[in-house]
Amino acid sequence: MDYYLVIDILGVIAFSISGVLSSMKKKMDPFGILIIAFVTSVGGGTLRDILIGFPVAWMRNLTYVHVILITTIFAIIFRKKLVFLRRSLFLFDTVGIGLYTVIGVEKGLSAEFPPIICIAIGTMTACFGGVLRDILCNEIPLLFRTKEIYATACMLGGITYFILLKFNLSSELVFTISGAVVIIVRSLAVYFDIRLPSVYLSHDHHP
Repeated sequence: MDYYLVIDILGVIAFSISGVLSSMKKKMDPFGILIIAFVTSVGGGTLRDILIGFPVAWMRNLTYVHVILITTIFAIIFRKKLVFLRRSLFLFDTVGIGLYTVIGVEKGLSAEFPPIICIAIGTMTACFGGVLRDILCNEIPLLFRTKEIYATACMLGGITYFILLKFNLSSELVFTISGAVVIIVRSLAVYFDIRLPSVYLSHDHHP
């Protein structure tokens, strides 16, 4: 199994668990939990593959479907242990976006898109599954909450990827460092309560 597929599978596992945790908070039945886990873990990748004209990965390779099923069953069985993990939803979501950012950038590169498009594809791959998860769970998507450094972390990871390509590093090392940048930036932003300024219209003055 190559390194690329390992990273992709780890991303699927992380996002499946984050989907399971979100849906269990909403007291969904097992079928609902499976649907949310599935949408969360392959939503971003599906949109990416459609946009760049690649075959949709999980439809070609049933490994993804099997991993989602096994992870969902595992997460439901050990739900009490997962719930006791402090900030477990945050943890799995953050690991997921880190892994999926580099997967998306890599897919963009293999389709021969310019760096800025690759970074956009990486960010989309990382964020879209979580957006679908939050919408289906009737939450404001993390991506759109003013307090969350989310897409910004993915973009920084994508930029790091292209900076590292300038050096003579192995693709595994480029993957690992870029994914770690996303995870670290998002974790530090939450830990130190760093947030982007919100933009809003003031209603204080009426014409």
